Amino acid sequence: MASSDKMTVVCLDLEGVLIPEIWKGLAKLTKIDELKLTTRDIADYDELMEHRLKICDRHNLTLKDIHRVVEQIEPLDGALKFMTWLRERNEVMILSDTYREFIRPLLHKLQYPTVLCHSLKLDGNYRIVDYCLRQKDQKRFAVKAFKELNYHTVAVGDSYNDISMMMEANQGFFFRPTEKIAEEYPVFPVTHEYEELRNALEGITTNGPQKSH
Repeated sequence: MASSDKMTVVCLDLEGVLIPEIWKGLAKLTKIDELKLTTRDIADYDELMEHRLKICDRHNLTLKDIHRVVEQIEPLDGALKFMTWLRERNEVMILSDTYREFIRPLLHKLQYPTVLCHSLKLDGNYRIVDYCLRQKDQKRFAVKAFKELNYHTVAVGDSYNDISMMMEANQGFFFRPTEKIAEEYPVFPVTHEYEELRNALEGITTNGPQKSH
């Protein structure tokens, strides 16, 4: 899959690409519909997180409540097999706007991949006081850094917060985006199944490092 003169690093989003959306799971568990909103619905990440934290505060939800959801989450059907195939052939980096404290209970289910994400500020009762971004637009800056290290970069995502890293990468692919997002960004090929995504990634070998957009 790599070009003849460069190693390839594939940067994957986490939620929606490898695992179900955590906040949607929390909404279902708590029956709080307002928590169903994700980066597929709201493009401004700060606006989305402020909305979420206000709801958590209003309903006295803590990290322990979120872990009740996360502990029940399983990788999407076929995700682990896809990850194994991908890691045998390329460097793989998961770039996510989730939080280390959220996902810790499920990392073993993905065989402990490398995940670059954010962190939370908690009080003594595990209430979420604030969120701490590692860097604003961190996905794009991570892809940019890999390019500067002379990697051929590929980015795969499904939401608004993935667009900048997909734009920055040598090649970007959607995986199960909403029709709305796919229509807004028609430059990115759309895949819906892991086999389809695998075939697209394998095609990079013959197509070389040209940008897909």
